[in-house]
Amino acid sequence: MSTQRDYYEILGVARTATADEIKKAFRKLALQYHPDRNKDDPKAEEKFKECAEGYEVLSDPDKRKIYDQYGHAGVRQSGQARGFGSFEEVFQAFGDIFGMGGGGRGGGGSVFDEFFGGFGGGGKGAGPRRQRGATLKCQLDISLEEAARGTERTIDVARNESCGDCGGAGAAPGSSATVCPACRGKGVVHQSQGFFSIRTTCGRCQGEGETLEHPCRKCRGTGTEKARRELKVKLPAGVDTGTQVRLAGEGEPGPRGGPRGDLYCIVNVKEHALFRREEDDLHLDVPVSYTGLVMGTRVDVPTLSGPATLTVPQRTAAGTVMRLRGKGIPSLRGGGPGDLLIRLTLDMPKKLTKRQEELLRELQQQDEENVSPERKSFLGKVKDLFSA
Repeated sequence: MSTQRDYYEILGVARTATADEIKKAFRKLALQYHPDRNKDDPKAEEKFKECAEGYEVLSDPDKRKIYDQYGHAGVRQSGQARGFGSFEEVFQAFGDIFGMGGGGRGGGGSVFDEFFGGFGGGGKGAGPRRQRGATLKCQLDISLEEAARGTERTIDVARNESCGDCGGAGAAPGSSATVCPACRGKGVVHQSQGFFSIRTTCGRCQGEGETLEHPCRKCRGTGTEKARRELKVKLPAGVDTGTQVRLAGEGEPGPRGGPRGDLYCIVNVKEHALFRREEDDLHLDVPVSYTGLVMGTRVDVPTLSGPATLTVPQRTAAGTVMRLRGKGIPSLRGGGPGDLLIRLTLDMPKKLTKRQEELLRELQQQDEENVSPERKSFLGKVKDLFSA
């Protein structure tokens, strides 16, 4: 959706709202904006989907954390925001909230049954249930360079596909599913106990509203068979370990022709031989000689975009951190890239030539004869401490 309204404002909750408060707010608004209750309001469905988009982000702790920190751009760039194209997609995604057991039409215990006689039914009954397929997950290992520039990968996924013989219906070729005689296609049955009427999932059809008199021999009525598929995954520049990229409709197919679930690719950025990453910044240790730190020097340093030259001023202390702006990782939330932070370390030689040793001894003698003000102050404080 194109709206940029604040999700907390949409659901009418505080930014400190608990998960239960967010869920209750969504249920209330879902009833308020249900199209069957607002037939004269063409904007009702858009408002309903807007609420669902907000709930999808705020109900997930990881997505909510990204949204709280980076707003709409963060969840959009990280692929965390789903967006809903139709009213039914909301029920397929959040059917469990309304007592629908995972999506699709019908199902016992729906909060909408009380008002509308079932999902979108307008009093016509629930009808056969089509459950959404399972969500799949995979891990993508990429290099730091790929994370910085973005990349496209082809992955091999083992998943269920619709059965080739029955087309996913579960019924043998030439036959079809029949309306369950126990629940008359509603997926639920009513049992009276005194003054109370209890509604439960139909035990004969397991809530699907249909039965198979002649199940497909190949898939044994499941409507699916094992297969492998190659899929392309595009990773935007700036992804980090833990980033989830959603491939909508690439999960498992639902039972008997139900809609597919989604596939989430979880990114893992491998450690780099030189750079250490902290959010959008990179850190690098660069060894510099003693004379280079004292006299100043120019050092060639690596970056992810190629070599760069760093100017080290005179009398630079070991451990000093210098910054190359814009040489870090592009930001998923928009804006410029991070920086490269270079820590200068003292390059201590493991072995000295005879001439080097002579020069260093001469320098040592000069240091002892010409004590710096800083060192004089320190030695004075030490002397006072021990005198006391």
